[in-house]
Amino acid sequence: MQIVRKDVVVVGLGAFGSAALWRLAQRGLTVAGIEQHAIGHDQGSSHGGTRLFRIACMEHPSLSAIALKSLELWTALGAQTGETYVHQTGLLYVGNPDSKAITVPQQAGVPVELLTNTEVVERQPQYNVQPGQIGVWDPGAGICYPELSVRAHVAAAERLGADVHANTNVLAIEGNTVYTPTLAIEADQIVIAAGAGLRHFVPDLPLKHTPTPVSWFRPKDSADFSLAKFPAFVWDFSEEMGLWGHGSTADFAVKVGAHPLDTVDVEDAVAQAFPSLAPKPFDVKPCHVTDSPDEQFLVGRISDHVTVAGGDSGHGFKHCAGIGELLAQIVTGEPTYCPIEFMDPTRFAS
Repeated sequence: MQIVRKDVVVVGLGAFGSAALWRLAQRGLTVAGIEQHAIGHDQGSSHGGTRLFRIACMEHPSLSAIALKSLELWTALGAQTGETYVHQTGLLYVGNPDSKAITVPQQAGVPVELLTNTEVVERQPQYNVQPGQIGVWDPGAGICYPELSVRAHVAAAERLGADVHANTNVLAIEGNTVYTPTLAIEADQIVIAAGAGLRHFVPDLPLKHTPTPVSWFRPKDSADFSLAKFPAFVWDFSEEMGLWGHGSTADFAVKVGAHPLDTVDVEDAVAQAFPSLAPKPFDVKPCHVTDSPDEQFLVGRISDHVTVAGGDSGHGFKHCAGIGELLAQIVTGEPTYCPIEFMDPTRFAS
């Protein structure tokens, strides 16, 4: 078995891992990345063509800074590659005045516009808006592109000298060494960002894996569900049902998801919320979501030489470039650009 030496090895090159590899390589470190599938694969949670990009984040107030860092990094990378990683269509939050979809975006510290029930109805005739519901418009939000971005992160890292081992299994992590079938990579630091597989490498982390369907729908008739007319949205339809999605970017494919997954049927949800959409999806793909007990990320050190990143991958992609920068700062001992205590992976230790 060949033995190689690196400053850092990154296990898993999905959303968080690919971004970490890029940001570590940007610092001039010798880095290697290992991915069990092809780069930009559809076997985890970093696929599906698009993901929502939200700046006014409902999950935690500190996440807005991470979303903005992702936007900054993706914009700079796009200037180098000529590609677009974030399409800022704007995003509409809809719900009752006291729902999280309405209250949290207004508290996120980013410019938003409050819309009355009448304004939401006039603006989005495709919606079956409930009486009393209002809207919040986040103009800086929109959609981002997971497969495109993951491949761009890895390509950028390779241009900076990173070694990438795709379609390669990690057999074991022992001390400062990561073992594959052909290589033993010794490193000063190890970053584990293995998605749903993180719980296998670090079994003490309280992670729950939930296979989650991602669904696409078509309009029943000529109703306009183009992305320009039906931009990204998050809708607290009722106390029991939430929806998210966006209009078609190609082939009249309208993406809609519903939550909570254990009680809401997406076909029933679409039938209630969007009468002009055919409620049966024409395409469904699995997405492997991994959650922590408090629905926040697990990002940080778990030992002197091991840093992890994972959890809550259902809302993680919009943050991944910013998380990659945080991982690089943690590994190198730099001050982090935003508070990270709420993501401390040791917070659940007894």
